[in-house]
Amino acid sequence: MSIVIWLLTFVLVLLSIFLVLVVLMQKSKSDGGVGAALGGGMTEATFGADTGNVLATLTRNCTIAFFVISFSLYLMHIHQHRDDRGGVTLPTIEVPAATAPGLAPAPEAAPDAEPVN
Repeated sequence: MSIVIWLLTFVLVLLSIFLVLVVLMQKSKSDGGVGAALGGGMTEATFGADTGNVLATLTRNCTIAFFVISFSLYLMHIHQHRDDRGGVTLPTIEVPAATAPGLAPAPEAAPDAEPVN
């Protein structure tokens, strides 16, 4: 199970880096900013006139994959943590043993209770 967790963590890191780069490649609405500085205009030459739709679709799909992998890793870590503890255990309550078989121990009076006449 830990190999799968490490593999999915590695995929999640690569997906995060890719998602940041895809978001930065998108052209801003005002045709300026970081998207233009980091190659936002170059994506039109690569993907054609439909660049906005391609990058928006890629961003949406990568975001969905990011959240699915993140939630899967969360569930795997919970499962692994439960296995390490040996499962969920209930608290134990110790009960004093009776002095003689069939006889219940006499109830003790509370220290602040008044004696009954």
